Amino acid sequence: MKTRVACVVPAAGTSTRMRGIDKLMVSLAGRPLLEVTLRSLVSFSAIDELVVVYNQRTRDQVERICRRLDRRVRLVEGGRHRQESVQNGLNALRQEPPEIVLVHDAARPLIDAAILDRVVGEALATGAAVPALPVRDTIKVVRRGIVEQTPERSELYAAQTPQGFRFSLLLEAHHRAAAEGYVGTDDAGLVERLGYPVAVVEGSPVNIKVTTPEDLRVAEAHMGRQRPEGDSPVRTGFGYDVHRLGRGGPLVLGGVEMPFESHLIGHSDADVLLHAIMDALLGAAALGDIGSVFPDTDPAYRGISSLFLLEKVAERLEPHGFVVTSVDATVVAERPRLQPYMPLMRENIAGKLGIDLARVSVKATTTEGLGFAGRMEGIAAYAIVSLLQRG
Repeated sequence: MKTRVACVVPAAGTSTRMRGIDKLMVSLAGRPLLEVTLRSLVSFSAIDELVVVYNQRTRDQVERICRRLDRRVRLVEGGRHRQESVQNGLNALRQEPPEIVLVHDAARPLIDAAILDRVVGEALATGAAVPALPVRDTIKVVRRGIVEQTPERSELYAAQTPQGFRFSLLLEAHHRAAAEGYVGTDDAGLVERLGYPVAVVEGSPVNIKVTTPEDLRVAEAHMGRQRPEGDSPVRTGFGYDVHRLGRGGPLVLGGVEMPFESHLIGHSDADVLLHAIMDALLGAAALGDIGSVFPDTDPAYRGISSLFLLEKVAERLEPHGFVVTSVDATVVAERPRLQPYMPLMRENIAGKLGIDLARVSVKATTTEGLGFAGRMEGIAAYAIVSLLQRG
């Protein structure tokens, strides 16, 4: 019988060392850092339930991120500090308690299945387990600028997450700490206070915790490593689409419906801008084109919103490890004037692809009366996209 495993992700911190920036919402390879972490966790079949603990300030952003995931995530409001937030997450699991509960730092996006399996296996065997690495540097105990002690380095390990525990054991440890007014630095420390042994399993140097802006660059570099020689993790795709104009509006471009005397004719909503972007994405990933993925012979796609199709294209990229890092598109139309609608177009595209708005560019141009676009017989769009394939 499969062991039921839940994972609590405390994401209610204040990011005091990120120069006033909420580190969980900064971009890592085109997605918010928190989303990269959660996508890694939901991809592990060993985890049956995920609990994300948020703070009120970022609740809306966390909810949007969780809606983009393939699995349902339980959201729980955080406490005054990390320990209280984790306890809130544990309390949310009490009605149907798992056998093993993991606690994983939201700012550790590069967790891999091997560490998780080691932690779960050891937690089942001994009750509590943490991944850790031997400390490489000599450590000094310093008070008031003076070295007071140099501990034996061979006995020092740097703890990571996910830390794993039998659910009842960690819940007891948290309740005891709360009753005694004790605040620790990690969950294993609370279990240690009970006199219970905590086993150590091998961690990974890649499993870094993003604490400073410099850590972001290190994490992004790791995401592009471990690839066969000569195989670049960056893919570029080009897309083009054109549709005829017909009498009567409204016109739909970039998922924005705008008043106009003409509309684009097509099997779906004929949104040439989104179609060009979708073709570029599929082409960069070598996954076909929109004609093969969403054929116009299929009645299921008649009149369908291209925003919905864009979301489906993004989902197709996910199993192949592709992350969208940039979109640059140009609409070719004599009229209407598109500038007022471009901010919403960009928001629609960024939202469906789950990337920062700053990574989406939409432009418009005319042909100065030349060709089919100049004669207002149709509208065309071009798009270039970049993808990063996680190694």
